Amino acid sequence: MKHAKLFKINLVLIIALLCLNCGGKTQSSDEATGESLSAVQLIAKADNLYKQREDLTKLRDGLQLLRRARVAEGNNYEAAWKLAKFNYFMGNNTKDEDLRDRSFKDGITAGKSAIKLQPEKADGYFWLGANLGGQASGNVLDGAANLSEIRQNMNKVIEIQPDYQGAMAYVVLAQTELETRGLMGGSAEKAADYLEQALKLNKENSFIYLYLAESYFYTNRKAEAKKMLDAMRNMPPSPDYLPERREAEEKAKKLEAKF
Repeated sequence: MKHAKLFKINLVLIIALLCLNCGGKTQSSDEATGESLSAVQLIAKADNLYKQREDLTKLRDGLQLLRRARVAEGNNYEAAWKLAKFNYFMGNNTKDEDLRDRSFKDGITAGKSAIKLQPEKADGYFWLGANLGGQASGNVLDGAANLSEIRQNMNKVIEIQPDYQGAMAYVVLAQTELETRGLMGGSAEKAADYLEQALKLNKENSFIYLYLAESYFYTNRKAEAKKMLDAMRNMPPSPDYLPERREAEEKAKKLEAKF
């Protein structure tokens, strides 16, 4: 009887300790991590900073918010793919080589996480492919290793949502053709085919016109190439994509210098 009574007391103590640990209720993930904001709130704040992404300090702050969102809610798909997107912009625009390499590496990891969370959606595949492309652009060995995976991911985007991000998956596929011309079986003609398909889906994407002009240039269609560049410049810029428009215009100047 004495042992039975002791067991009963111990059981009561265990229950009391469990109640103290949970505060009388189940902890939310935010409470467990000490995060004062929800993942949704953190992502919204990060989105506002992304609008100022040309200031890389703002972009860095946005990345920190998205990392906090991932800690607060590890299975948040939006936080995962946006981490890949933010990292891509950082890697593509920083002059710090170490940060560049780290950003693309982190973007690849985030893109793969997004695909695992929601494999039926296009975001993870696109931003994974974009970061693989960014990584490849700085290293010949990475380029050769990543090429097949870039194409695989962009074709998956087209399968799921062809007009995603202004039909940019076609643009990336065209870039792989242009950048491997004469080296690894790339073809300017095939690049033009991809971009002509993209133009049917979206007529407001500066990069479609830019790379279609480049494709025409390399297939001895210089008059058509010039028309594409003129069309791009005459197109009103989208307020949401001003940094990308400026990038396209700078590349257009370099292409025109070859005419």
